Amino acid sequence: MSRIEVTFLPEGRTVEVDTERPIERHDGKPGSILQIALEHGVDIDHACGGVCACSTCHVVVREGFEDLSEPCEDEEDLIDSAPGHTLTSRLACQAVPQGHRDVVVEVPNWNRNFVKESHG
Repeated sequence: MSRIEVTFLPEGRTVEVDTERPIERHDGKPGSILQIALEHGVDIDHACGGVCACSTCHVVVREGFEDLSEPCEDEEDLIDSAPGHTLTSRLACQAVPQGHRDVVVEVPNWNRNFVKESHG
């Protein structure tokens, strides 16, 4: 299977993704949760530009955790220092769906970027 759905909570927005043709933007690993989110207008803060140097893109994976790429040691260290981290926390810039099942991620309210809402 190469087409999966990724749902972003609390917004409840679901997007379809072709994991064999990953989205490639400048921020995050190719095909990462961060790239998927940005491509579909879901804002996730990522102060370091998606290079696994901070924890601002921390998300909690509610479903499909086992289908994501394995975290590297640097990511695990950053998650340990992230506020509100859980056993299913990942950095959106590093977590890449492998295409075997749908994924549901929750963007903590303090990680959402509200810049787009200030258009007056």
